[in-house]
Amino acid sequence: MEQMDPHLGTEAERYHAYIRGKVVLVVLLAAALAAAVIIATSIGSIKLPFAQVLSSLLRLDRSGQGRIIWDVRLVRVLAALLVGSSLSLSGTVMQSVLRNPLASPYTLGLSSAAAFGASVAIVLFGAGTSTSSTIIVSDFFTVAASAFAFSLLSTAAILLLTVLTTISAQSMVLAGIAIGSIFSAGLTLMQYLANSVQLSAIVSWTFGDLGRANWRSLGIIASSLAPILLLTLFVRWDFNAMDSGEDTAKGLGVRTAALRIGGMLASSLLSAVVVSYFGTIAFIGLLGPHIARRLFGADHRFLLIASPLIGALVLLSADTLARTILTPMVLPVGILTSLLGGPLFISLLLAGRKR
Repeated sequence: MEQMDPHLGTEAERYHAYIRGKVVLVVLLAAALAAAVIIATSIGSIKLPFAQVLSSLLRLDRSGQGRIIWDVRLVRVLAALLVGSSLSLSGTVMQSVLRNPLASPYTLGLSSAAAFGASVAIVLFGAGTSTSSTIIVSDFFTVAASAFAFSLLSTAAILLLTVLTTISAQSMVLAGIAIGSIFSAGLTLMQYLANSVQLSAIVSWTFGDLGRANWRSLGIIASSLAPILLLTLFVRWDFNAMDSGEDTAKGLGVRTAALRIGGMLASSLLSAVVVSYFGTIAFIGLLGPHIARRLFGADHRFLLIASPLIGALVLLSADTLARTILTPMVLPVGILTSLLGGPLFISLLLAGRKR
């Protein structure tokens, strides 16, 4: 009888142990996210027992305090999950196809373009008004549509540079920064032209705020996230090949140009939908992918699942802190992610240098 090579058996055992370890880590992440959802739904101006929250969610009970859970807190919690997942997935895809660890919806100028689009709607179309006590965006649909349109315009400009010039994938981040600075200048111009009410509405919109969430916006984001996530998982091996270099990927049969353009378009579309509804939420598109790479390495079979989970967990934790740190005042989560995201990202970079 032929005997099996002992080295072959050892390699197979190591591979299966590797897969089991990653699967267990994904399950632990999902469990941590589920626990964070219960905690976030319980915490607020009215503290609710964990058991009551869990019971209301499982029994779909919307009576009494169940209305607070379902109609107020759960909407915001789900918004944090969907927005964090979307921005983190977008950052993961952009970093892979551009082979640049600094690529994200924020660094590529999509957030600046969306902010400019929102300011155009507020100043030129009168979408910002005042009440007796506050400044509000009165025509939210027009603001979101304008922000979305200018985000896509920014994406089109970056892709056009890729198709019509010999700009490298790595240089596309610099192109995104340049395009973002143009839209930032446009935003400054709109602020200069705005009256006091419009200026307050612009500033209010640019704060990334999950308090704008409603079931309709959640449905639109979920319907954008689900197919793009499935599509990226379908081409996960192509992303792995891209990490080995463009020439290697081409040698393995990967259509690198199509993957780059398709990945950029899909991730930009997803992040544009998010930003158009909730404003600028910085660093999630960088933190989620980088933390996931620290835990899972560069294997996109797990990275494309873990990164959205981590992005959702980070944003949900930040939003819970934003809701409770200055009770009864609720901070826009975009302020907190900008304030805490920078030092956390620097610490990740320093940890990477020590390894």
